[in-house]
Amino acid sequence: MTTIIFNKPYGVLSQFTPESGHRSLAEFGLPAGVYPAGRLDLDSEGLLLLTSDGALQARIADPRHKMEKVYWAQVERAVTEEALAGLRAGVTLNDGPTLPCGARAIPDPGLPPRDPPVRFRKTVPTSWVELTLREGRNRQVRRMLASVGFPVLRLLRRAIGPLTAEGLAPGAWRELEAREISALRGKR
Repeated sequence: MTTIIFNKPYGVLSQFTPESGHRSLAEFGLPAGVYPAGRLDLDSEGLLLLTSDGALQARIADPRHKMEKVYWAQVERAVTEEALAGLRAGVTLNDGPTLPCGARAIPDPGLPPRDPPVRFRKTVPTSWVELTLREGRNRQVRRMLASVGFPVLRLLRRAIGPLTAEGLAPGAWRELEAREISALRGKR
């Protein structure tokens, strides 16, 4: 069984088949037989796990297991404590209420510039928010932040459970060690 941690760049589909002229996972030299455990949108970047282990894939991706995922979002304007409190309590989206989540303002994490660059407007400041979710609906982070008045400019998944993509450049990957896989399974 093979499990990979991959730092997905912006503009890459979370699938192996290119579609509509977009880049796909096929161009990164990943081992045969691994499949994404969950998804990241084309316009999101960061940590993606791929595995050949179906049970592990289900544990990571299935909302019933409530595996914690951490996201960093650059948003328009300076995020307010009122908006953060609303996110922590859970917001109602068009597909129903979200679970309460962790939400806090963070300093600019100093990420490498994105290609293409994030939209910049001299008159509109930006800020960074960290959200910690235990569910994963389609474009959920973007929709949650928009619902409290802070559109997302850049979105990065920072962590899945105990794992981060720390030290992996965008497009880079490595195979997980046995102890990391055990941690994902909830075993010590």
